[in-house]
Amino acid sequence: PPVSGPAGAVGDIQPPGVEAHFVVAACENMINAKAMVPSDILTASNGKTIEVLNTDAEGRLTLADALVFADKECGCESIIELSTLTGACMVSLGKKICGVWTDDDDLAKDLEEISKTTGDKSWRMPMAKEYAELLKSKVADMSNLGGPYGGAITAALFLTEFVDKKKPYAHIDIAGPVWDDKSGATGFGAKLVTEWVRKSGE
Repeated sequence: PPVSGPAGAVGDIQPPGVEAHFVVAACENMINAKAMVPSDILTASNGKTIEVLNTDAEGRLTLADALVFADKECGCESIIELSTLTGACMVSLGKKICGVWTDDDDLAKDLEEISKTTGDKSWRMPMAKEYAELLKSKVADMSNLGGPYGGAITAALFLTEFVDKKKPYAHIDIAGPVWDDKSGATGFGAKLVTEWVRKSGE
């Protein structure tokens, strides 16, 4: 998982002045008699209901509960979440740059500066609220898929439904840079997260 590297680094460094929680939304992804199918309605741990329109948009369903856990159970003051969430982000930014979605300008600035320092290249993307219409469902609070366009944005908007709106939160889509076709896993994001945690304690 993207957070295992920085979790180990932060554990070794033990930066003062900050308590960090690393939450991994890991689960088996195999077909069985209980597997979800299109038209299923799931209830997230915060009580919001989700209509499953596409079973390939499954990662955001586990992320939803992980975000609720980080927010409500861990009581984190600010949250950043890294995921290989959408091919749409790769269409926008290619294989070398991750996309950052946040409503918090201070958090965005911090991540931009840390990105430049660590070399984990990032770019802030629009949190276009008007696209939230694409997530509407007739039978649930929301669906797990937006329209055919702007998929990286609607995925980010979906995830904001599971964190306190007043809390600094950033969704970071690392689908492109986390993997190199020639060399394999890149470890992208490890330095970014580690440095963000360290700076948060200053």
